[in-house]
Amino acid sequence: MATFDTNETSPFNSSAFYCHFNEDFKYILLPVSYALVFVVGLALNVTALYWMVFRTKTWNPSTIYMFNLTVCDTLYILTLPFLIYYYAGENDWPFSEPLCKIVRFLFYANLYGSILFLSCISLHRFVGVCFPMRSRNWSVLERLQSCTFPESGEFSRDKEKRICYDTTSPELFDDFLAYSSVVLVLMFALPFMVVMVCYGLMVRKLLEPHQWSNVGIGRDGKTPSRVKQKSVKTIIIVLTTFMLCFLPFHLSRSLYYSFRYLRQISCSLLEASSVVYKVTRPFASANSCIDPILYFLAVRDGVGCSLSKRKKLSDEIISKK
Repeated sequence: MATFDTNETSPFNSSAFYCHFNEDFKYILLPVSYALVFVVGLALNVTALYWMVFRTKTWNPSTIYMFNLTVCDTLYILTLPFLIYYYAGENDWPFSEPLCKIVRFLFYANLYGSILFLSCISLHRFVGVCFPMRSRNWSVLERLQSCTFPESGEFSRDKEKRICYDTTSPELFDDFLAYSSVVLVLMFALPFMVVMVCYGLMVRKLLEPHQWSNVGIGRDGKTPSRVKQKSVKTIIIVLTTFMLCFLPFHLSRSLYYSFRYLRQISCSLLEASSVVYKVTRPFASANSCIDPILYFLAVRDGVGCSLSKRKKLSDEIISKK
């Protein structure tokens, strides 16, 4: 986490200089929560990668999005042991400065890569539900196959500890705040608005029964009921990820950064915002555990359908004999 520089010769961040926070809770909360995310997230994402690479014969646009999303999650999860060791050692970074920057870089790569890919999945599902004929030739977003990585960390040394900042050093905080605000708008606020608008229109479309009563089986073998079920599952999981992982983190971080920038804010209020911000960080990391569930639900439908067809075919062959 970002820590305050308590060097008395530093003229920067004066409110932090006079405020002494008790942050012992994070030395337990963060290692434990990151350890849970590492174990659960690694198992889910490795399993998802296995299914996509070895069990999926035909890739559709959703599979491409999910593959990139899973790669982003896996790369971030592999950095968690370093953070677990760092916070268990009470903010003493024993590794190199480049590794510090890579670890912090991959957190934001995963965070905003997940937001963008989930937005692409939502937009693709929206076009498939509300404009089914156009979606067959609609492939603009299919070409998105990489993440956008906006931020990295900062490394510094003091007399006792080596600190791996999650943002930047305190003396550069003012410049970083402007940059972080732009990233917040472009990489979270706008995608979140797109997702909400798409899902609002999708729900209205799905609640129109006459729109589905005359629709037959599509070219991919999906019935209208299966399309509706997958759409509802997508809406629930993506909105859960945004509301549980992304929204609390960005709101608490914006509040905390604003209080730090104001300088003259009371220490109790600044400390409260700092605590809330640190508590929401594990929620942001937990999106690596929720993302594979979106894929598993879709795969489970396809596998179930395939198995039922095989069972039906085998029953027919046996009955003929």
